[in-house]
Amino acid sequence: MHLFYTPEISNEKTYTLNESESKHAIRVLRLKENDKLTLVNGKGTFFNAIISDGNPKKCKVDIIKTLEEKKGNPNLHIALAPTKNNDRTEWFIEKCTEIGISEITPILCKHSERKKIKQERFVKTAISAMKQSLKATLPVVNELSTFKDFVKIPFEGKKYIAHCYSENQKHYKEIYKKGENSLILIGPEGDFSPEEVKLAIEKGFEPITFGTSRLRTETAGIMACAIFNLLNE
Repeated sequence: MHLFYTPEISNEKTYTLNESESKHAIRVLRLKENDKLTLVNGKGTFFNAIISDGNPKKCKVDIIKTLEEKKGNPNLHIALAPTKNNDRTEWFIEKCTEIGISEITPILCKHSERKKIKQERFVKTAISAMKQSLKATLPVVNELSTFKDFVKIPFEGKKYIAHCYSENQKHYKEIYKKGENSLILIGPEGDFSPEEVKLAIEKGFEPITFGTSRLRTETAGIMACAIFNLLNE
C-alpha cells in the first residue's frame, strides 16, 4: 500500500497532490495513470484513489472509497525533555508514532542539555512514521514548552511523572487503569530536579517508574508508550 499525506483533503471526488508527494508518486515510485494509491489526512481517514493524471508536479487522483481508521486507544500524551543528540529524540517520535500516541510535547527542564528544537523536523518524522506504519492518524507534535508552564495546563485524565528518585513511586503498569487518558512527564538524562518533582506532584502528577533499570530518556518514552498500548489491547 502506498500512503500519501494530504492534510487538506475532505470530501472531494478528485484531489491534486502537492509537488513533493506528486514527485514521490511519479518519479520515485514510478506510479502511472490508473495505478491505485491511498491518501491519509492525519485525522483518522483513508482515501483510496486512482491516478487520473500522472503529472510529476501536480498528480491528480480520483477518490473511489473512504475508510475510517479503527478507533484507537485512549489519549496518550508524553511530555519529554529533548535529548542532546537530536537523532535520539526523533527516534522516540518515530517509534511512538508507530506504536500509537496522541500527542508529544518537548519540555525544557532545569537539567535539559538541549534548549532549542526544530518542531518542523519533528513533525516530518511523525508523518514519515505514520505512513510507514500504515496509520491514518498523526500525533500532535507541539512546540517546546517550559516545565513550569506545562505542568499548569489542564488535562482530562491521569497525570504521571517518571523520575529516578527512590521515593513514593509505583510502577506505571500497576496504577494505570485501562481506558484512562494518560499524560506522562519524562525528564532529561540528568533527571528532573527535586523542585520540579515537587511542583509536578503539587499539580496532581503521580510519581511512577518503569522498572529497576535506569533508562535513557528516549527509551523511557518508548517504554511508557508500549506499556500504555499493551494495557489497552
